[in-house]
Amino acid sequence: MKEFIYSRNAVYEALRARRRQFFRLEVANSAQEKGRLTEIIQLAEKRKIPILRAPRAGLDKHHPGHQGVVLEASGYPYCALADIFDRAKERGEPLFVLLLDTLQDPQNLGTLLRTAEAVGAHGVVIPLARTAEVTPAVVNASSGASEHLLIAQSNLHQAIDALKEAGAWTIGLEGSDQAQGPDEIRLDGAIGLVVGSEGTGMRPLTAKSCDILMKLPMKGQIESLNAAVAGSVALYLAYLARNR
Repeated sequence: MKEFIYSRNAVYEALRARRRQFFRLEVANSAQEKGRLTEIIQLAEKRKIPILRAPRAGLDKHHPGHQGVVLEASGYPYCALADIFDRAKERGEPLFVLLLDTLQDPQNLGTLLRTAEAVGAHGVVIPLARTAEVTPAVVNASSGASEHLLIAQSNLHQAIDALKEAGAWTIGLEGSDQAQGPDEIRLDGAIGLVVGSEGTGMRPLTAKSCDILMKLPMKGQIESLNAAVAGSVALYLAYLARNR
């Protein structure tokens, strides 16, 4: 299955990661070829990818936010859960995995993928159904970070069980009274951080499967954070604990 990756950062990172097949690069003939666009063209030439100069209106049919460049590529290369475990072993680090329970919004998914990649997570697990997948919109929202991440599609409960068998603690992000604050939880070991969907949070069975529930302390008038913001804060707290 082919798809069109758009926007300069997303296209650049896809080319740099080299995890997909690339068929054609379309560049708006009105675009000034400098900066990041020059780097994209140089990478395409190096990879011997056909380059088509086209009217900007021709790129608009793929997405209006193309920024003058569109890359025709194969679909996103999902991995197996075992590949994520192997990456942790290769790095000699305790497991650090983000699990997303039926997140729906592509922007939120992209934000969390970008944060997960930035803090050095070994991989991300998303459910097999009823969830946002890694589409070109998500690649764009992640600024191309998704292209460097290992992302597995799996039954979430089986993935949680596999993490536990590998010695990791699964920590579910939730705002209930039963949840503990981050200062009460060790985040420096092998962990799987579970973030629920927008609005409803984790499904009850997912929450029950977690070893620990964690809530972020709040001081202002707003009762909760957006799923992507809360997940990003939790990921960064784990990053700090792991790198003290």
